[in-house]
Order: sequence, then structure tokens, then C-alpha cells
Amino acid sequence: MTVGQPLRADPAQPQRARRSSPPAALDAGLVPSYPPPESVGDESWVWSQIKAEARRDAEAEPALASFLYATVLSHPSLDRSLAFHLANKLCSSTLLSTLLYDLFVASLAAHPSIRAAAVADLLAARSRDPACAGFAHCLLNYKGFLAVQAHRVAHVLWAQSRRALALALQSRVAEVFAVDIHPAAAIGKGILLDHATGVVIGETAVVGDNVSILHHVTLGGTGKAVGDRHPKIGEGVLIGAGATILGNVRIGAGAKVGAGSVVLIDVPPRSTAVGNPARLIGGKKGEDVMPGESMDHTSFIQQWSDYII
Repeated sequence: MTVGQPLRADPAQPQRARRSSPPAALDAGLVPSYPPPESVGDESWVWSQIKAEARRDAEAEPALASFLYATVLSHPSLDRSLAFHLANKLCSSTLLSTLLYDLFVASLAAHPSIRAAAVADLLAARSRDPACAGFAHCLLNYKGFLAVQAHRVAHVLWAQSRRALALALQSRVAEVFAVDIHPAAAIGKGILLDHATGVVIGETAVVGDNVSILHHVTLGGTGKAVGDRHPKIGEGVLIGAGATILGNVRIGAGAKVGAGSVVLIDVPPRSTAVGNPARLIGGKKGEDVMPGESMDHTSFIQQWSDYII
């Protein structure tokens, strides 16, 4: 293998994969139904979905057969497939794919919570993004999903005081995916970075579970201050495209930040912040579905009396 060359599977294998019989669920060109049955663990069910979708796509588009075999169908588990794909995406002439693969495999094996979070992220993308064509589509093509999975490994490295490698991984993720998350930032599960380009999350930021963040969102500091200086995002929060949240402020659970808003103050739970500088308007009391899961960006407009189209 030459320096920086991506990992490859046996080139003869994709041909055998294409000739194999498709599973019964694909006879009509369909994958099994969504959501998963309660009797099957999320990880095994999602992995079976991904393989079924990859087989279907390899049959329908022979140009992708080798890629799909090497990245999905040749692997025994989701974590191995994810490690292989991330290693090939993030390798460079000086950061070898084999080194990255071993690093990702070891981290995923040693930390089941990372694997569980990856599955929760896949389920989040499939349920919240109408443009998500399937679990395999998210695994292979969603740079926001891939950036968050790589960040979780960098976060483990940071906690282990392997900070030089954690920062190198952060740098590669920023170069490849245009998503810049400091390795010390704490990210929950069920996260959707929709489109993801230009997302910046600072060192002391915390992002809770089931949060959805659109492109060009900044969770940043206010200047040269040190210490705990970045936003804390509660569970089920929705942050619209281009929003900027600065300082050690708290965005309460189930809150919503409108697109393009600049937030410098705490936002109470179930409230909405809109504008520059942002002002607070009421939320929907008693609503069961969190905005981060419903992806409802516009319900606040009817309460904004001076909004004119």
C-alpha cells in the first residue's frame, strides 16, 4: 500500500456480491419497513437495513458495486463498516488509512456508548430528514453524521490525554467535512447535523440528546476569555441555519433558535429565540414532540406580530 492510499477490499469480491441472490425483502425492490420492530435491537436492525439497501443499490447501479462491497457488504458489523469508511475519508499522505482504521475500530470496540450513539444518529437522520433516502445513504454520504462519529473518537482521545492526535483528527474532519468541533466538546446522541457545512462547536460547548442543528451554526465564545465559555444546548433543541449562539449561555430543553438569529442570553425551555440580537417569544406549552425531533422551524411566526411577508 502506498502512503495515504485508501483501504481496499479484494477487487474480485464485488463481482461475486452482485451475482448473489437478493434477500426476500428486496424481491420487489424494497427494504424492510421503518421504524424497527421492538423485538430487535436497534443496532442489529439498522445494520440489516444498511446491508439490504447496499445490496439493492449494487444491483441497480453496477458502477457503485465495488464501493458498496468494500465499504458495507464486506464487513461483519456496523462499527467495522463505519471505521473503514471514516478511515478512507479522513486519511492523508501523512495520516495513514490503516492507522485511522485501527484507531476507529479500537475506540468503537472499547466504548459501546459510541456505537449506540451512532445508531441513534442514523435513526435521527432517517426520521427527521425527508431527503434521507435510507440508512446506507446517511452512513455513506451524510458528512454531518460522519463528522460527529469522528468527533466522538477524538473526544475519547482528548479524555485519554492523547490531545495531539485528537486535534489532528479535528483538523482533518474540518478539512474534509467542513465541520469544526473541538475534541473537548460534549455531544449527546440522536444528533442531526443537517447539511452540516460551516458548523462550529467550541471547546466547552455541550450538546444534549436529540438535538438538530442546521448548516452554518456557531456555538462559540465571546472573545479571549478562558474557562467555561461556550453554549450549553439542552435536549431536543432545534437550531436553524446560520444561527450564532455565543458565550456560556443555556438553551433550555425543547427550545428553538430561529435561522440567522444571534443569541447572547439564556433561552428558557420550550421557548423560541429569533432575530439579531435574538428576542424571546413564547413556545407551545404542553407540546409532547421536541422541536429537535419535529424539525418545526416556523410555528413561532404566527406569534410574531410584526412579521410581514
